[in-house]
Amino acid sequence: MNIAILVTDGFEQAELLDPKKALEEAGATVHVVSDQSESVQGFLHTEKAMRVSVDKALAKALPEDYAAVLLPGGVVNGDALRMSPQARGFIQSINKADKPIASICHGGWLLISAGIAKDRTVTSWPSLQDDFRNAGSTWLDKEVVRDRNFVSSRKPDDIPAFNQAFISLLREQQHAASHPGQK
Repeated sequence: MNIAILVTDGFEQAELLDPKKALEEAGATVHVVSDQSESVQGFLHTEKAMRVSVDKALAKALPEDYAAVLLPGGVVNGDALRMSPQARGFIQSINKADKPIASICHGGWLLISAGIAKDRTVTSWPSLQDDFRNAGSTWLDKEVVRDRNFVSSRKPDDIPAFNQAFISLLREQQHAASHPGQK
């Protein structure tokens, strides 16, 4: 199972690295997909942290090659991705195919700008709640919220529950694909 982590410079380090590790331990192949060519700059809140290698250019990434997408947070990352027509198109295609989309913190901004947050129940960093409500979403202050193919979380402290919910959704998707007609 191939999972795309859609990210650019300014991501919150724990929100990329911790889920990536959990996904790999669960048997997934994880690709860091970005508009940056070689690596992306992570942050620990407002301080620069490590750089992470990019596996695939966003311009060359095909949504049909991925079973799901992870959207890490970070204010700079979330704001930049929401402005990218390629990122919006990629996430719209993933959603149209009803594939899992997992967002943490400010990663959810892309859901709003891509026009796929309407009539969905989500969580995020609290400062995004007005944005989600204005987009027609129901926003909840919970560590993890699952709504159909969406899994969302608020912050790094929520990552254990987020990882568990995302991996559970992926396993359900995998089971449904290998056992059509069963629930």
